[in-house]
Amino acid sequence: MTPTDLLAALPDGGRLDDAGRPAGCAPVRLVDVTHDHRQAAPGVLYACRPGRRVDGHDYAAAAVAAGSPALLVERVLPVAVPQLLVPSVADALGPAATAVHGHPSRSLLLLGVTGTNGKTTTAYLLESILAAAGHRTGLIGTVSTRVAGEPVAGVRTTPEAPDLQRLLRRMVAAGVTGAAMEVSSHGLALGRVAGTVFAAAVFTNLSQDHLDFHRDLDDYFAAKARLFVSEHTPVGVVNVDDPWGARLADLATVEILRVSPSGTAAGAAAIARDVTADRRGAIFTAAIGGRAVRVRTRLPGHFNVANALCALAAAEATGLDLDAAAAGVTALAGVPGRLEPVEAGQPFGVFVDYAHTPDSLANVLAAARRLADDDRHTGVAGGHRRPMTGGPAGRVLVVIGCGGDRDAGKRPLMGATAAALADVAVLTSDNPRSEDPRAILAAMADGARTVAGARWTVEEDRRTAIAAALGEAAAGDIVVIAGKGHETSQEFADRVVPFDDRTVAAEALAARDGAGAPP
Repeated sequence: MTPTDLLAALPDGGRLDDAGRPAGCAPVRLVDVTHDHRQAAPGVLYACRPGRRVDGHDYAAAAVAAGSPALLVERVLPVAVPQLLVPSVADALGPAATAVHGHPSRSLLLLGVTGTNGKTTTAYLLESILAAAGHRTGLIGTVSTRVAGEPVAGVRTTPEAPDLQRLLRRMVAAGVTGAAMEVSSHGLALGRVAGTVFAAAVFTNLSQDHLDFHRDLDDYFAAKARLFVSEHTPVGVVNVDDPWGARLADLATVEILRVSPSGTAAGAAAIARDVTADRRGAIFTAAIGGRAVRVRTRLPGHFNVANALCALAAAEATGLDLDAAAAGVTALAGVPGRLEPVEAGQPFGVFVDYAHTPDSLANVLAAARRLADDDRHTGVAGGHRRPMTGGPAGRVLVVIGCGGDRDAGKRPLMGATAAALADVAVLTSDNPRSEDPRAILAAMADGARTVAGARWTVEEDRRTAIAAALGEAAAGDIVVIAGKGHETSQEFADRVVPFDDRTVAAEALAARDGAGAPP
């Protein structure tokens, strides 16, 4: 693509400044785009994007010296290469990368997922559904990114626009025909998905999170709603049991397929009936578009019925075979760090989960409560049969922290949720980052104190907190270690240390048994 070709593909006008280019030079050809001057090279358009701390225009000379044959700018610079002058480099970056890479999303059956909770699980379900329907698949998300089954390292939840288009082009080149992608509110607000087209977009839910970035919940919702416009997708699949989802369904300008896992929302085109759930997963009937199919998912928790139903509805909306989609749901054995069990022969359940918002923590603890009650009736604990007592259900214990340098307003809410919904809550550090972990815990404790009669404690060291909860657990209990999920490190102000809740829990269970803990 030449700069002239590219200019025609950009929104909001612009012009090509070619005055500084020496006469007689060979035509400029563009094969890639970057906003990082360290990635500048021959054939790579350098986008001079202004940021909060630095201005990309200041690195234009370095990019040209590294071989970049053209620039995307907001002001003409004294360098002798063609410059595409646009009102906003940030707004033009996505469309520019999309055009240079040949609009790769148009060559894929690309399914997007947005929402506060459930994005990762729903994306995994969609990838499994696509595979069951015969597609060569790709995945872009928080836990992992894959191209035709091969992992791709170092990709954020929603990559920057040039990285995303480069990744989508890589998928097309690898023969991928269908892909699932998590779409974050940051990615939408910052234009990272500009120019990307989805066959369908899914909205799971919305609750308090990321208010360190968004002004308020309305601003957070508005960012999510940007996905449900004709520039991005022809159809939205929206969970209308969620009040924000119901609002989105009323406001969206594209066709909306309303999903009601409870079956109570008026006008729902997809509902779940006859649901039975336990620690091994759930079985339900998905009634979608006039058809009904019996579905089994191996993901525990009633909220995963909602995730599965949204994924099945997206399959229906894009013409995938519903029976194949149901088989894809069943094929998914689990999602890393999402109610992921830790088994070491203990007579109680241990689950690691990424829940890091008040709503997601409430859902996970409600699921844990159902699992504890299920153990009482079925005689299953920690994955092992035990005699049925018919006595009281086991307790729910939770270990939970809040991250530093993130939405501080949810910390008291997290403390209150843990204290109210668990029988025993241990408040601890998550990723304190640049903040004092004791200050974060103090805010959580303020919330916990509002719950009369609750049993909770504070233990700053996360390893010790996990060991304390597991040491407290007895047969039939459920222990939830929440907040970090799949993460394998812990971030402090001065260091990042290896820390995986799943590994630490397994080590604590081994130490507990070695110390002669009761069977």
